[in-house]
Amino acid sequence: MIEANGKRIVVDTGPDFRQQMLREKVKTLDAVLFTHEHKDHTAGLDDIRSFNFYNDKDMDAFATTRVQENIRKSFDYIFSEKTYPGIPQIKFHTIWNEPFKIFDIDVIPVEVMHHKLPVLGFRFGDFCYITDAKTIPEKEQEKIYEIDTLVLNALRIEPHISHFSLSEAIDMALQVKAKNVYFTHIAHELGLHAEVDAKLPEGMHLAYDGLKLSF
Repeated sequence: MIEANGKRIVVDTGPDFRQQMLREKVKTLDAVLFTHEHKDHTAGLDDIRSFNFYNDKDMDAFATTRVQENIRKSFDYIFSEKTYPGIPQIKFHTIWNEPFKIFDIDVIPVEVMHHKLPVLGFRFGDFCYITDAKTIPEKEQEKIYEIDTLVLNALRIEPHISHFSLSEAIDMALQVKAKNVYFTHIAHELGLHAEVDAKLPEGMHLAYDGLKLSF
């Protein structure tokens, strides 16, 4: 979750979205920003209804046209012409690989490739969150060159068809000269947190549930 200028923005609503919000005692949420349409990034969308109740308004959701179409199919009851009380209330805003604003917060998309699927990472000021990347085109790397804080996926030790392995993620972080790096979207095959974290290059860390970063 991103907190800036008095606003709270969640990037993706995975299956554990409800547990995350309860753990952090989040009662107000202003917007949701989607990286892509895979279920491990959208499955918790139904739990937006709690924030509709607390905020007494539709939830602003930012996504590409492709992602919106997929979500509309997966959650057809939300977007059906015949609705019923209590379903999530979503207001979509279309984005693409161009800078945009969420309220008065500047957001720079970074398009990466998840095997053959384009996925958007997002840069907020000197912080960038990128998930589900296997490759990052050179022109997109320029958007994060020498960034202060980079969150980047690193699935496991062995290569994977659509995700960075740990060594690939480290190489990418070094290539863009990110000053502080936190690896996320980790599978159990990566190993024990303390053991892996201790072997990472200076300035690189494994992320963990409940981690809070200031930027």
